[in-house]
Formats: sequence, structure tokens, C-alpha cells
Amino acid sequence: MLMERMILTKEDLAKYPFLREAAEYVEDLGLKVEDLDDFAYEQVINRAEERVQEAILYAIITKRSYNNDVEILSFPIAILIISTIGDNFLKRRYALAEAKRAYNLLKLENEEKILIMAKNFNWIISFNDKGVIEGLPYKFSIHFINYLKNATSIKGEKWKLINRILIEGNVPLMKGEVARLLAEEVRRYVEKKLDVKELPNLPMGLARRVEMLRALFTREEGKASLEEVPKAVVTSAFPPCVRASYEMTLLGKHIPHVSRFTLTSFLINVGVPVDKVIDLFRNLSDFNERMTRYQVEHIAGERGSRVRYIPPKCSTLRTYGVCVNVDEICKVVQHPLSYYKKKLQLK
Repeated sequence: MLMERMILTKEDLAKYPFLREAAEYVEDLGLKVEDLDDFAYEQVINRAEERVQEAILYAIITKRSYNNDVEILSFPIAILIISTIGDNFLKRRYALAEAKRAYNLLKLENEEKILIMAKNFNWIISFNDKGVIEGLPYKFSIHFINYLKNATSIKGEKWKLINRILIEGNVPLMKGEVARLLAEEVRRYVEKKLDVKELPNLPMGLARRVEMLRALFTREEGKASLEEVPKAVVTSAFPPCVRASYEMTLLGKHIPHVSRFTLTSFLINVGVPVDKVIDLFRNLSDFNERMTRYQVEHIAGERGSRVRYIPPKCSTLRTYGVCVNVDEICKVVQHPLSYYKKKLQLK
């Protein structure tokens, strides 16, 4: 029998900062938020910033470690940074990045460590002494409840319980499979940690870094929204807010400035030619071709800074009261262009 409990080293806590022991270690240090501007924590803040940057840019976090204390402390500070930015999509992306990092480490661990990680999440798990079942090296068995809790989030026929062996309520698994399921536990754990109700006041230095990371995320999110938008324009895939403004403009009804900007930038970015967008506004009683052309061409990046504008995020549109007729797709996207792409995929 393998030992199901062994002493964890500081290196283990650095590799797996989601462990209870890691949280206890940080708590014992008595670190306060207001201390984070101290030069003594610069490496820790740098690593926390790096964790967030990598999640934003690549949806993964590297395994490297400056030193164990830096790795352990950088995790809760990265959580604080993401929570302060507050974007739900970014929260999910960061949780996924931490889960990928955990998976890449766990699949290389020995059996004892795997058992410890599973016990951390209160799994009913045991080492399979037989080693081989139906010719496959199933080293572990976990209770089917723990299996279903995590496997339902993973795509692929092999993860369906009906396609697995079930022995007295337990599912035999290979080490890599256990690591994959544990990664799902990590993802949910991090998402829960990011659901912070009350945030502390950040010291000035950390607050500046948060704003820089917020700007980076906004910039990258805008780029992602522009990727792979089809050239053929499909009006039936317009998000409800854009469709409402589009139909009102067709009828010659006036819409607020933010709605007009959203409609124009959306149409430009899904492939509607500038002249066609200008023609749409001819229905308005106050239409001025020279002024309208200038504004549309400016949004299209053909004048001024030569930067093509994208529509505001959904959260901004909600603030201005532009978000209307919310449907199921609206609930899972963060940007009008993301809605458009998702609607096209469903069509």
C-alpha cells in the first residue's frame, strides 16, 4: 500500500499553491495588502503580474519558479489582481490557465503526490494494487461521484461514464486521467477564489500594475473579437442591442450617440462598406452627408489616427442602457462581435 499522507515540501506548495497547506503557509506569514508596495516583495509582485500576463496572452501559466516563496505568495496576489479587474471572462481564462499549469505538473508526479492532491479535494480514491485491468495500467480507482463531478466538463466520448469500467462504484483510471480530472478541480477552485465580494484598497504601486494589466486585457480582448469575423454580413446574427439600433435607424428613428457609435463600429467590423453604413443614416431627418462621412470614416480607421474602432464591451453597453432584449447567447459573451461569431457558429 502507498502512503496516502506524506510531508509536503515547500517546493510542493510552490508547484501547487491551491493546496490547503499552501494557504495556511501564506496565512502564517501574516502578509498584509498594504505591505505589498515594500521593495522586499518586488519579486513576488513581478511573478504575480507575470502569471496574469501569461493568462491574458496565452491562457496558460509557465511552470518555472524563481524561488519557492515567490511562487507560493504570487498565487494569492494574482488572484487579488484578477478579482480587482473584475471581468468574468478573464476570471474563467485565468482559472483555466492555472488548471493547465497544474495538469502539466501533476501528470509527471509520483503516485503518492497524486493521492495527496486528490485528498485535498476530498476525493474517495485508492491506489489500484492490481495495476492492470483489462490490459490497461489503471493505477487508481476513484468514486464515480468524484468522477462525474469533473468528467462532465471534459469533451470526448471516453470521458462519458457509460464508456468507463465501473467496479463496485469506483472508476479505474490511469495516472494521466486522474491528473486531467484534478485539473478540473483546480479550475473550479480558482474560479471560486476569484469570486470576491469585498476587495481591499490596493497600495499605489500595485494599483498601477492592476490598471496596466486591465489595459492589456482590454486590448487583447479587442483583438480576439476581430479574429475570424466572416466577410459575408448576416444581419440575422446581429446581437439584440445592434439589431434594435439597426432597425430603428432603418425606420428613420433617432438613437442615442453611444448606440450610433456601437452600430457604426459593429457594421464596419463585420464587413459592411463605409458607403453602405453612410446610406443607412440617410433615413434620419438630421442627416448631414459631410459630417456623417467624416464620422464613419474616422471609426473605420480611414481618417485621423487611422485606428479602426471596435464596439464597446457588453458591460459598457449595459451601463449606458443600450443592452436590450438579452438572450441566452448574451449571457455567455462579453462583446457584440463575440455574439455575432457565436450566433454564426450556431447557424
